[in-house]
Amino acid sequence: MQVSDRRILPRKGLPLTAFGLGCAQMGGLYKATSYGEAEGAFAAAWDAGIRYFDTAPYYGYTRSERRLGTMLAEKERRSFIVSTKAGRLMVPDATVGADESGWVAPLPFRPTYDYSYDGIWRSFEDSLQRLGLAHIDILYVHDIGRVTHGEQHDHYWSQLTSGGGFRALNELRDAGHVDALGFGVNEWQIVADAMQECDLDCTMLAGRYTLLEQADFAFLDECVKRGHAIVAAGPFNSGVLAGNGKFNYGDAPPDVVTRVQALAALCEEFGVPLQAAALQFPLAHPAIVSVVSGARSAAQVASSVAWFNHEIPAAFWDALRTRNLIAEGAPLPGKGI
Repeated sequence: MQVSDRRILPRKGLPLTAFGLGCAQMGGLYKATSYGEAEGAFAAAWDAGIRYFDTAPYYGYTRSERRLGTMLAEKERRSFIVSTKAGRLMVPDATVGADESGWVAPLPFRPTYDYSYDGIWRSFEDSLQRLGLAHIDILYVHDIGRVTHGEQHDHYWSQLTSGGGFRALNELRDAGHVDALGFGVNEWQIVADAMQECDLDCTMLAGRYTLLEQADFAFLDECVKRGHAIVAAGPFNSGVLAGNGKFNYGDAPPDVVTRVQALAALCEEFGVPLQAAALQFPLAHPAIVSVVSGARSAAQVASSVAWFNHEIPAAFWDALRTRNLIAEGAPLPGKGI
């Protein structure tokens, strides 16, 4: 498989490239990113044939959307797919510091959770302005769930239900302002709940179905039955599968480190880059239409493209299963279940 191969969003017919560029780094995630670096990453992705780009108002406190919009303005609109997110309003605030919530040099806007009817509409309209677009291909509800919000979850969930957030999403889709609706989350359980409230088309699921972690993937099987597509984000589990020691946005615990070491040893045995296996593994599941990973520079994009396109021998995938390094029943590239 090549990064430029297309997979279709089943219910909407949107052609997503098998690899998509995540644009959080354009917003300065964990490290300042210059406009030149961001522009280089975008150009390298475009030249490689990548045509799916994901962003959010939260990334760099609007910086990512603004930068991506400037770059996409030079491209013919029908030639790319873009997704962004709703759920936070970006309120002007001069007290925003130089490093907030992992964003280095964010713009002076304070993120405020709002999943209500008015909040969803306002977030969408603000994103149109920043991206310079007349419509959005995919709109995800960003960062909601019990793990994310803790004791405040019921409050924010009610904004979507009785507060009209789901109604706003349906109106946006029915009017053609967005083509597809979904959730952009780290928790699959909240997606299952949302499916009972709203007719969702897709989910961007970060870090929950990876080479390292395949817990509860029966949820993905249900998505296949419903025609609900999954975009697999965070294929490196916050970086631990790429060598930076981070897992779920924090330091990797000892049991995760041990598992990664076992995966790395198998990769070394077969001459396979661990990152290549991590990028290719999720797409074996029929629910998954694209893998999305971020990059800060043209060089990082080039590395990701090379890993994605790397030819991995069938014997490696066989060994992955026989050595119990993946969950029983998880599909393997070229192997099925």
